[in-house]
Amino acid sequence: MRLVSFLRHGFEWTGPRTGAQIGENTLDLQHATTLRLVETEHLTGDTARRLADVLSPTDMTELVAGGQVTLDAIRATHEWARADSDRASSALLGDSEITLLPVLPKPPLIRDFMAFEQHLQNIFPRLGREIPPEWYNIPVYYKGNPSAVGAHGDDVTIPSDCKEMDFEFELAAVIGRGGSDIAREDAMAHIFGFTVYNDLSARDLQQQEMSVGLGPAKGKDFARAHVFGPCLVTIDEIGDIYSKSAEAFVNGKSWCKGNVGDMHWKFEDMIAHASRHEELVPGEIFGSGTFGGGSAMEQGKFLSAGDTLDLKIQGIGTLHNRLVSAM
Repeated sequence: MRLVSFLRHGFEWTGPRTGAQIGENTLDLQHATTLRLVETEHLTGDTARRLADVLSPTDMTELVAGGQVTLDAIRATHEWARADSDRASSALLGDSEITLLPVLPKPPLIRDFMAFEQHLQNIFPRLGREIPPEWYNIPVYYKGNPSAVGAHGDDVTIPSDCKEMDFEFELAAVIGRGGSDIAREDAMAHIFGFTVYNDLSARDLQQQEMSVGLGPAKGKDFARAHVFGPCLVTIDEIGDIYSKSAEAFVNGKSWCKGNVGDMHWKFEDMIAHASRHEELVPGEIFGSGTFGGGSAMEQGKFLSAGDTLDLKIQGIGTLHNRLVSAM
């Protein structure tokens, strides 16, 4: 399934909701599950709504944490709606009826790794450095701000003190099942699904703070700096993630092409490493790090207000955003 979080127009007061894409429409999962339970289980409306609140949570992190129970329930609702769209018509919403949110509006944690050797081979010479030998020994990561997330279609404001704006084209995995000291061979079973990730970066701020020996912090912590979308594709639908192609476009022009299989460090390595001596929790986001060529800095460039970014990964879709200047 292809899942999204959204606000329903006219019902914004209910807060974020979870949906599944069906063709050009979005199925409101809690609403549709209520309708399904009334029809198939002959429940009263109130009883069906209370049960749907549990089986099809309106918060994506709660839905992910529900594991196979919620996944089976929303899959049943999805199939029920696809079989006869008329009976689900009140829960099928067009683009004009919703506002998309980040696929996980409130992720518990973002861990962003550096998995692509080609990216480092492109970046480090520009910094006058060689790739640190330790990169080949452990899959390193930094922790991003889970409050600074953005959505497909959002305009992202360049920080007013940033003169060197950049993007980083990544793939992200969402943890579905928690655990600690997870073995590499068991790691893929802990992934719920995948989404496209744009890790926006104020390079001048990042370099200034990292010269002290900490960070990145404000170089990557600003409103909508971590953009996820256009949807969250469940792992059962995506197939072999390492066979997927990727391409980034800036202002409609192709800037890089790659393949997920080019990762030096795989998601299995990341999960095994990050779970050492600590508990991973459902809803955590693991970024792959930047595809080779998937940033402006690698090409000796920076971005400006008005630039558009379209990041495409086979089997997931294209994440679109535009940069705007601070008011």
